[in-house]
Parts: sequence; structure tokens; C-alpha cells
Amino acid sequence: MDAKLLVSLSGITTRNLHRCADLAAELDRRKVPLSLLYTSRTGESAVTEWVRGRAAGGDSVLLHGYDHQVTPTHRAVSLGKKAEFASLPAHEARLRLIAATAAMDSAGLRPDGFAPPRWLASQGTLDALREHGFSLCADLSAIRNLRTGEVHRARVQEFASQRQRTETLRCFTLVLAAARTARRGGLVRLGADAADLLRPGLRQALLDAVDVSLENLAFGTTYGAIRTQPAHL
Repeated sequence: MDAKLLVSLSGITTRNLHRCADLAAELDRRKVPLSLLYTSRTGESAVTEWVRGRAAGGDSVLLHGYDHQVTPTHRAVSLGKKAEFASLPAHEARLRLIAATAAMDSAGLRPDGFAPPRWLASQGTLDALREHGFSLCADLSAIRNLRTGEVHRARVQEFASQRQRTETLRCFTLVLAAARTARRGGLVRLGADAADLLRPGLRQALLDAVDVSLENLAFGTTYGAIRTQPAHL
């Protein structure tokens, strides 16, 4: 079985757009496409134009929530930022998806699937996604085909900032994990937040994980492409 490599990027803003473009260029040189996690309420035309251009060139776009906030009736999941869809019932998830998809349509973007903030989606969210015609949801531990019920099981390896000593060890561990998964023909899922590209160590570790995956014969793909591929349950 051939190993597959998925690289996703979230948190894209006008302030870090140049770093996002730099990372995309590095991946282009390696012939690895990006999966861009787009928050529909960004309101930043430069970001939308860049994402639209990348999508036209073969990158995948996943809806990444609406505004990353939770309603007062629901407790936020304490994970550094709001896990907007982690505990929403179906009716509230449905309202946010209506607003989010309308904003995507206005931006001229058609999402290939859904990736919830913090990779956490409630059962109500999954039900609402199916109702709205979404065919894919990528969560923390799996990629779910919402039409067929097939599940690609693979955990996201997130390259996120931490304390310096812990961060160095974690980066080393993530690169080794990517090599191990690729070597056994698995699905390597690497995730980065654009804000963390400012940290040279994290950026380099992400590229090292990409390189070691490619060296172990993984090929770059996107979440949009995964929808059409059979899962190994």
C-alpha cells in the first residue's frame, strides 16, 4: 500500500500571508499540494484571493468553521482557542454552517470538505454536515466520508508552538512519527497554524517531516482527493 501525505495550513491572515506563500512555494518545489483550512468569516480580501488562486492551482480548501466562537450556552473546550463545533447540537451547527457556506459562496470558494476548529466535531455537527451536502469531515483522529460512511483512520500531527525545551522534543518526535507512518504505507497527516511559521524551528520541523515522508515513498495529496479513495477500515 502506498503511503499518502497530507499537509494542512490554518490561521491564514493578511499579517502572515507572506509566510504562508513561502511555505506553499517550498511545498510546490517538492510537488506536495496544500490543504487550506479557510475560516469563512475572515473578511480579508487578500487572504481570499490567495486561497482562491491556490485552489485553482490544485490545492484543496476545507471550511474551517465560521468564527471560531461558541455560543454562551455551551462551554468552550479549553485547548488554547475555541473549538467552535466540538459540542454543538445539530440545530446550532446547522445555523453556523448556513452562515459559513453563504460566506464561502460570496468569496467564490467551493469547499472540498469540513475541518472543525481544533479538529473536534460533535455528532450533531456531523449530522448537520450531511444535511448540507458535505461529503467529508476531517477530525483529529480520522477522515470521514459522510456519504459512504468510510473512515480513513489517521491522527493529525500538529506542529504547534510550546515551551522551547518541550517544542524541540515534540518536533523530533513528530518527524520520527511521520517517517514511521510513511514507511509502513500509512496516511501521514501534518497540520500547521500560519502563526507558528514565524518560529524557524517549527517551520523546519514541518519541512523535515514532509521530506522524510517523501523519502519513504509517500506521495502528496489533498483532503479533496482522499474523498474518492477507498478507506482501509
